[in-house]
Amino acid sequence: MEPDVLGADYEALRLSFEDDGEGEVVATLVRRRAPGRKAVLYVHGFVDYFFQAHLADFYVERGYSFYALDLRKYGRSLLPHQTPYFAHSMADYFPELDEAVRLIREENDVLLVNGHSTGGLITALWADRVRGQGLVDGLFLNSPFLELNVPAAVRVLAGPLVRAAARVRPKGVFPAPSAESYVRTIHRDHDGEWDFDLAWKPEKGTVRLGWLAAIIQAHRQVHAGLAIDVPVLVMASTRSARRKNDDRTSADAVLNADDIARWSTRLGPHVTCVRVDGGLHDLSLSAAPVRERFFAELDRWLAAYMDVRTPAAHPPGSP
Repeated sequence: MEPDVLGADYEALRLSFEDDGEGEVVATLVRRRAPGRKAVLYVHGFVDYFFQAHLADFYVERGYSFYALDLRKYGRSLLPHQTPYFAHSMADYFPELDEAVRLIREENDVLLVNGHSTGGLITALWADRVRGQGLVDGLFLNSPFLELNVPAAVRVLAGPLVRAAARVRPKGVFPAPSAESYVRTIHRDHDGEWDFDLAWKPEKGTVRLGWLAAIIQAHRQVHAGLAIDVPVLVMASTRSARRKNDDRTSADAVLNADDIARWSTRLGPHVTCVRVDGGLHDLSLSAAPVRERFFAELDRWLAAYMDVRTPAAHPPGSP
């Protein structure tokens, strides 16, 4: 472990993996320790990286050692020769999740996985893949990316076209709407209160055909139904900002929050869905009163489903 950019309380470990078509591949595991043997692993969203130190504060104060992954080709892990954020499949990220969880489990008996947006989609698929192995004790998804935020007719028509185009030009650029307004809503240099590196979380991120085809395939898996065998908490805003003039300071300006709630029931047999009035896409970055409600709901769920999960009550291999 080496010192992390977030300061003295944080360490970072570079994880190396098999080269892909672009060459060297790494991911970065960030750690902040807490006493005890409980831990949480956070996985960020698209065009994103871990910077939410106040989220780590919340967990550490409750006795959870905090870990975060900057996935390959994102943030701390982006190398000069790589295409930012690109993947052929959401399963491309499973090796870093496997390795991170292996390392965390060496020092901890209870593990919560916390995914945001695309990280929520990836961790849901991963948790389904490792069910029955006793690797994870709970899953918390903050506005997970469970559906494209476009009308149903567009999804039906665009899916086959995107897949066909991706086979020919996987790194071709798809003209997707920009998340610029969302980034401006949360960054302190604009209309928000949060400080983060705009080189690692820029106002505009490029959507490529191969990545979008991979997202569509992942959505099909979720919609067909997963069988995650641990308690799942899904949280989403009560509103979405769909039109240009909609208020983006108290709504999800990236995804359709109703779609998140709808598809959350397909993740497994034990899912709790909570809607947060006034929440932004990353609910932890919402305005202070909304943020307090978000953390209160998370705290209540942790007390009910995670704090009671001990090695004696939850032996490896049991749900």
